[in-house]
Amino acid sequence: MIGHRRTLLFAATAGLAVANLYFAQPLLVTLAHDFGLTPAGTGLVVALTQVGCAVGLLFVAPLGDLLDRRRLVLAMTVLMAAALVVVGTAGHPVVLLAGLVAVGLLSAVAQVLVAFGAALAGPDRRGRVVGVITSGVVLGILLARAVSGVLADLAGWRAVYLVSAGVAVLLAAALRRSPAAPPARPVPRYPELLRSTAALFVTEPVFRNRALLTTLLFASFSLLWSGVALPLSAPPLSLSHTAIGAFGLVAAAGAVAAAGAGRLADRGLGQRTTGVALALLTLSWLPLGFAVESLWALAFGALLLDFAVQAVHVTSQSMVLAVRPAAGSSLIGAYMACYSVGSGLGALGASAVHDVAGWTGVSWAGAAVSAAALGYWAVTRPRKPLAFARPGE
Repeated sequence: MIGHRRTLLFAATAGLAVANLYFAQPLLVTLAHDFGLTPAGTGLVVALTQVGCAVGLLFVAPLGDLLDRRRLVLAMTVLMAAALVVVGTAGHPVVLLAGLVAVGLLSAVAQVLVAFGAALAGPDRRGRVVGVITSGVVLGILLARAVSGVLADLAGWRAVYLVSAGVAVLLAAALRRSPAAPPARPVPRYPELLRSTAALFVTEPVFRNRALLTTLLFASFSLLWSGVALPLSAPPLSLSHTAIGAFGLVAAAGAVAAAGAGRLADRGLGQRTTGVALALLTLSWLPLGFAVESLWALAFGALLLDFAVQAVHVTSQSMVLAVRPAAGSSLIGAYMACYSVGSGLGALGASAVHDVAGWTGVSWAGAAVSAAALGYWAVTRPRKPLAFARPGE
């Protein structure tokens, strides 16, 4: 069993790990200036971090099914702190981007923690524990912008990464008291584990459908948060890092959907939750289209979008973990690799579309991606109860 305090510790660590992926978003203009990046090239700052994340999710997260998860989490958290120091002291764009790739790779510790917590919780409380840890991830994503903006305005952008490195060291010290978690026996060999994980896309329709949904889901998410910094930092608004990051605080209210969605999934209502949330995701782009004209519209649209994204995200993780509970790290790693691909594509797309069609074009792109996710869910949702679901799913 896993207690409430340890669940919160896991949530905090997972939140910090994922926050590191998003610290750069309010800083894109500053980083482009300091390192001589073109406006379109600013998308690389986020995209390459997501590339590292995808690699970590596919090739590092599965180690949670082979090694003691406590030791793996500790090692990854300490190495993450070292990578953050590299980013915070970088003097050349190559060093900066290499450090961000390493930060992205080690952020996979968040998914090891999700699987770790789910295994300690057992099937009856899996959704709730996953929901709490995912709430930490969500808060990390959303608060990252606010924290990054404030620290950058107070002490420069480098302080963002150096402070995060210090927090990572403190969390690693606290995680040392976690229970040992050796893998279940028999333990597959690493190549076999990777092959079986890749085969999930073919053999498990629940996994395949949820993986594609999360790719579209986080492409929409990243189109907003990677794209909106560009018009907000430009005239006539010319908002500061702190002001841009503050919208993450407004949207953080969407994190309340995470734990609630986990409880709904435990009750067998995952599909219904998904459908309603995807409809809200598509509708959220209507107010977001007026973000440059009205900051209130941006705040409302961001709140609606983040609420929808996290409801689907938590529900999907709970359903994916139920496919093969013994291979939780591999399942979540492969699932979240699709999240990373979606986030990276969204970041690149936001920069490219904004250069051509401005914020209006980004808004139309976000609405189209969200509508595609809703359509895919409508076509692929099961017409009868899933084998692992409770009545009502």
